[in-house]
Amino acid sequence: MNTFVLIANVAVVLLSGCALVNAPPVLAAPEPLIALPTPRSKSAISVEQALAARHSVRAFRRQPLTLADVSQLLWAAQGITHERFRTAPSAGALYPLNVYLVVGEVEALAPGAYRYVPEKHGVTKLIDGDMRQLLTNAALWQEWAGQGAVALVFSAVYERTTGKYGERGIRYAHMEVGHAAQNVYLQAEALGLGTVMIGAFMDEPLKRLLHMADQEQPLAIMPVGKAK
Repeated sequence: MNTFVLIANVAVVLLSGCALVNAPPVLAAPEPLIALPTPRSKSAISVEQALAARHSVRAFRRQPLTLADVSQLLWAAQGITHERFRTAPSAGALYPLNVYLVVGEVEALAPGAYRYVPEKHGVTKLIDGDMRQLLTNAALWQEWAGQGAVALVFSAVYERTTGKYGERGIRYAHMEVGHAAQNVYLQAEALGLGTVMIGAFMDEPLKRLLHMADQEQPLAIMPVGKAK
């Protein structure tokens, strides 16, 4: 790549990032929590089968998910299992992760951006409208980032863990998002869906896109849909 093309590409990235930072979507009017269907604890696919079949998917059909599908995916990511413990292990059970849901095509759930509330197994709407193209832009134009029927976005509040473990708590949060992402991979496989973990994106545009708090750090994007 010659110097001119390289500079042009960098300029496009920076200008697009600035556009997202300066003009984030407007927050939706406050709405009651949307309760999700109770997640099931059994399926026809064993853990071993899901592990053997699991792979990254980067091409999706234009096919909506059901609300039950969304319920299972979010529960697999950070749902409550018993007492206050969750589906993914967390250092000191401090749970630094937050999960956002970007909805494009889901039966009985309007397009928009939502935040998952594990304690109540429901979602609260943050932004109205289909955000998937903006998510793709923030993910450095990786087209598959916005092609799933939904996308899960993970962030971490490091202070929840570093308050006890110091700087090493950051490493623990990164380990935890790996645990949660694998849960989503396996749950997607059990539902006949596909996903991929995306780690390449522009941090600030993604934070502004989803109105994350200052102390939150985005860690991963996982589009989910029916594989082509």
